[in-house]
Amino acid sequence: MKIDYQKILKKNLLNVFKDVLTEISTKGLKEGHHLYVTFKTHEKNVKIPLWLKKKFTNEMTIVIQYEFWNLKIFEKYFNISLSFNSIKSDLSIPYSSIISFADPYANFGLTLSSVKTLKNKNKKKTTIIKNDSKIIDLNKFRKKLN
Repeated sequence: MKIDYQKILKKNLLNVFKDVLTEISTKGLKEGHHLYVTFKTHEKNVKIPLWLKKKFTNEMTIVIQYEFWNLKIFEKYFNISLSFNSIKSDLSIPYSSIISFADPYANFGLTLSSVKTLKNKNKKKTTIIKNDSKIIDLNKFRKKLN
């Protein structure tokens, strides 16, 4: 039996994200918690207004903090309504499009990784976890106190 580490890793990272969204949808955001969610806008089944897709052709980061509505969690995607320049917009974001998420208040963030399988000289397979995107610097999301 072949163990698919890539599938197991991605599933569990996504489950952390889904659990966080589920908690937010049932209990709301408390204290100073807020989420920055970065996703691929060109991914299949991403549904965002056309004007946003034109502005963010590859990826987009949304903030789930004060003004969000209709957060609904489904098995393969989530729906949320957010305001962009006072325009209320509905988004449907599949989990497969998620690049990263962070909660600066909790000093927590995850970048979803891909796993590559390589063959070495002895033709044995070696699995290497490779980070596909940038490391999240939570300090850039913090409010500066004067």
